[in-house]
Amino acid sequence: MVDQFDDVDFAIAAFREEGAWTVQELTRHHLVDVETLADALRRLPGDSGAVGMVAMDEDFFLVVRVAGPATRVLLSDVTAADEWDLAASAVDFLGLPQPEDEDEQVPAGDLELLADLGMHPMDLGVLLDDFDLYPDEMLSDIARRVGFGELFDDVVGLTSA
Repeated sequence: MVDQFDDVDFAIAAFREEGAWTVQELTRHHLVDVETLADALRRLPGDSGAVGMVAMDEDFFLVVRVAGPATRVLLSDVTAADEWDLAASAVDFLGLPQPEDEDEQVPAGDLELLADLGMHPMDLGVLLDDFDLYPDEMLSDIARRVGFGELFDDVVGLTSA
C-alpha cells in the first residue's frame, strides 16, 4: 500500500454530550478503512453517536456517522475510489461497484446521515454539486450547519489567528 496517510488534509471526530459539541483529531491509524474509522468513532461518547470527517489531498471527503451498531457513510466523490484506499473502502462498504474511468464525479452514500442534526439532505446535495468548493470548505459548511462549525475550524486550522 502506498502511504496515502501523507495526503490526509485532516481527520476529525465530533460528538455531542449533554448538548455541547466536542471536536478532536483522529489519528492515521483510524483511517485504514471505513470499518476501522467506525470502530474508533464507536469508542467516543455522544448523545447521538459520533461523526467522523476526513478530507484527502483537497480531492474528496468522507463522512462516517455511527450510532450504536449502525454505520452511515457519505463519500463526496465516488471516482476517488480509483486512487484512494479509504474511498475504495467506502465504495465497498456501500456495496457499490468500483468506478470505471468514464464515471462522473458524484457522491455516494447516505445524504440523510446528518438530517437529524440540522443538515437537510437537499442542502447537502446542493453543497456536493458545487465543484468550486474544496473538501475542507464543504465540511466546514456542514459542521457549521450541524452546530460545531467554530470548533471544527479551530481544530483543522481554518480559523485565522
